[in-house]
Amino acid sequence: MDQTIIDFVRQAGLEMWTLTKSMAPYLLFGFCLSGILSVFISPRLVVRHLGGRGPWPVIKAALFGVPLPLCSCGVIPVAASLRKQGSSKGATSSFLLSTPETGVDSILVTYSLLGPMFAVFRPLAAFAMGIAGGILTDRLDPDPPRSPTDNVEASNANDSGGAFGGGVRGRIHRAMRHGFIVLPRDLAAPVLAGMAAAGLISALLPANFFADHLGPGFLSMIVMMAASIPVYVCASASVPVAAAMMLKGLSPGAALVFLVAGPATNVSTVTALWKMLGGRSAAVYLATIAVLSLVGGFLLNAIAATLAMPTAAAPAHCHAESGNGGFGTVAAVVLLAVFGVAYVTKFLEKDED
Repeated sequence: MDQTIIDFVRQAGLEMWTLTKSMAPYLLFGFCLSGILSVFISPRLVVRHLGGRGPWPVIKAALFGVPLPLCSCGVIPVAASLRKQGSSKGATSSFLLSTPETGVDSILVTYSLLGPMFAVFRPLAAFAMGIAGGILTDRLDPDPPRSPTDNVEASNANDSGGAFGGGVRGRIHRAMRHGFIVLPRDLAAPVLAGMAAAGLISALLPANFFADHLGPGFLSMIVMMAASIPVYVCASASVPVAAAMMLKGLSPGAALVFLVAGPATNVSTVTALWKMLGGRSAAVYLATIAVLSLVGGFLLNAIAATLAMPTAAAPAHCHAESGNGGFGTVAAVVLLAVFGVAYVTKFLEKDED
């Protein structure tokens, strides 16, 4: 085999392993928190606060959505259930906007690879996008008045079961199963694909590639939006790709556009939204993502320039270095083992069915 190819494979593999060590402790902690959230935040509690009209259901939907570890496909059945239970169009749209863009796991991974600025700014952008999109949906495509019968049916639906049944041991078991079995099943493939893409970008592209060809302004953001829309990428998997592109000269604002537009514009999500809420609401949804992701990108670039923030190569290297010790290596091995166990149990459960 040609030595150039060997060197390329070695470099790509090294970049992937470094990213894995950096992400693993935060991702494992995020899985644990996600499992706890899945048990102690009952779906009925969520539904109870998202019905009715006005801005408060929209704001609550965004607040509920930001920490929940649901990808753009996983959020669809939850949003459909909320809608069926009586959630307004605005609240449903707000939930669909804010949820797939972030989550406790992706926030921690964002901090590990991109630093505290992104870890704070990204969920704030998702929250603002959810509120803006939900309020616009209520204004431009409001719900028809609900009848008393509809309200009774909505309040009685999904009344069986509950997150708090089964005692403490049962709740711990369900939390750990969701956090370390169910959630890794959904995230393993896209996260590993994201790390592979990041490794290839780092090995293939020369330094300052994006800065030299796209610059820091509007063009780079438009290109990132166009690239992110047709590609399925979850909130956590998008982070290593964004970090790799920033190390090659992509501006923080353009990276933010990729981080918020990619997870929220999956074709399945848009199709489901169209079916649930109608074409007008779907158009408002897409317009909100397009406009506010660009606004957020320009704002982040302005903040970075004002604070003399490095172009993200420094923060990414700084946080990547923290994963190079023995703890990062152990966490990476554990993470890969969790992914493996999750897949094995998936096939075993299929055989039992």
